[in-house]
Amino acid sequence: MSTTHRRGRPHKRWYAWAAAACATAVALPLYAAQGQEETRGREGSRTLTWQPCKGHSDAQCTTLNLPIDWSSRGKTFGLKVVRRKATNPSKRIGVLLINPGGPGGSGVDMALKSSFPAELRERFDIVGFDPRGIGRSHPITCSKELINKVPQELPRNQAEFAHLASYNRKLREDCRKHSGPLFDHADTLNVVRDMDALRAALGEQKINYYGHSYGTLIGQQYAQRYGRHVRSMVLDSNMDHSLGTTKLATTAAAAVEDSLTAFAQWCKTTSTCSLHGQDVLGRWNRLLSSADRSQLSDADTPVSVDDLISRAYDAFAAPEWPAFAKWLNSLHTGTPHRQAHPSHTGPATGTEAHVRPAVFCQDWQTRIRDYQDLRALVQAEQAAAPHARTSPEMREAILGCVGWPKRTNNPQRPLHIGPDAPTILLVNARHDPTTGYAWARNVHRQAPHKTRLLTYEGSGHGALVTPCTTHAMTQYLLHLTLPPQRSCPAPQVSGNDNGPPPSTRQKPGQSGRPSSATTAGHPA
Repeated sequence: MSTTHRRGRPHKRWYAWAAAACATAVALPLYAAQGQEETRGREGSRTLTWQPCKGHSDAQCTTLNLPIDWSSRGKTFGLKVVRRKATNPSKRIGVLLINPGGPGGSGVDMALKSSFPAELRERFDIVGFDPRGIGRSHPITCSKELINKVPQELPRNQAEFAHLASYNRKLREDCRKHSGPLFDHADTLNVVRDMDALRAALGEQKINYYGHSYGTLIGQQYAQRYGRHVRSMVLDSNMDHSLGTTKLATTAAAAVEDSLTAFAQWCKTTSTCSLHGQDVLGRWNRLLSSADRSQLSDADTPVSVDDLISRAYDAFAAPEWPAFAKWLNSLHTGTPHRQAHPSHTGPATGTEAHVRPAVFCQDWQTRIRDYQDLRALVQAEQAAAPHARTSPEMREAILGCVGWPKRTNNPQRPLHIGPDAPTILLVNARHDPTTGYAWARNVHRQAPHKTRLLTYEGSGHGALVTPCTTHAMTQYLLHLTLPPQRSCPAPQVSGNDNGPPPSTRQKPGQSGRPSSATTAGHPA
């Protein structure tokens, strides 16, 4: 186990843009002072009062009051919801609920800012909501000062492990104090109950759903519990909620290893890669060894092991291979230097949004008991990922649960989807460092007759980035037609380039009809 690997302050990498939006969303005015519209739910459910969203002429906003604890139906919170109505009401199919992932992503912001194919906007009401504890829906907040005190080093002995556990317990209690009783009910099963209440309040017998990343867990568990209320469902970049702690950590690490291998192969076959002609994995290993000895720098700035692995992880998720290769080629090795702890600018007073532990640690029973357990887990990660070593995202999430109570609201279990649910379209990139392809395959294996897996033969976190995958999703949502092909090719940019820079990738939600070359069948 590397003694120089730093945890650092939580990176909030899982849809960091959405998490950042959530931190400020509570202060933003959501409604414009204009007319109202009501939607009366089915079977005596709640009535929604819609108002125009401020600054968005084509969107309506509302608040749905729901129980904090569904078992007691006592105190309530306000679920913030946005709707962009179908542009062709005469051809309207229904509602398309959306979630960008995270945990921490704002469905409200996704609905307001994202561009969906014109065919979907014409036929569906696009409905986004901030899940409980997130954004404008009673956000979970914690002390900034305490968040800034997160232990910087990966524990190297039992005393440091005990210190981490003590810190996590203290942070958990601080977040509970600032957030109230909702903190203990922030798990995905409660979000699923909220989503079905929203369906009823919208007056819909069935919903359509698009979930990305952690939003796929919402979709999977909704289909498992409320399959009869699903018309169609697209799950992009899938979580696998059946995995125990070790398997979760090792498969996550293996996904980063796979992306590193794909990157190295791209450099080998692409003349524009800054490392073309070099032994890329060999150079990577030498850079890691230098970082282990505190001898790696970017100009005059020290680069730690955590910096190096985290930079790779983010570059593979984007993906930003050309820029990452250029950065690796610019790094220097030399005289040992003292690694400085990250500095935190700005005042450390007040509170800020900090939702991930509340969700993840109640959705996953990942409880490492002591330093020996941690050491074994790290060794298992490194066996699964001999070059990448770990998934910084997953390790950070698991370490955030150290010291939490053993009981969790929504522990891992296999996925069982009943006969009343439709066939769900799973989409996943072959080389995804965040939600690895192995997770999507395992979800498909658990529900083989209720899921169809479409593989994007490219890289990055998010598969709806080419005309082929976007067309498959659109046709399925519109016509319930599953794609005839089982895979979509990665864009060919130059030579044997399978890792195009972001400027060549189609953004999720953009419209595009595939050419005949991209709709041909490919082996899964």
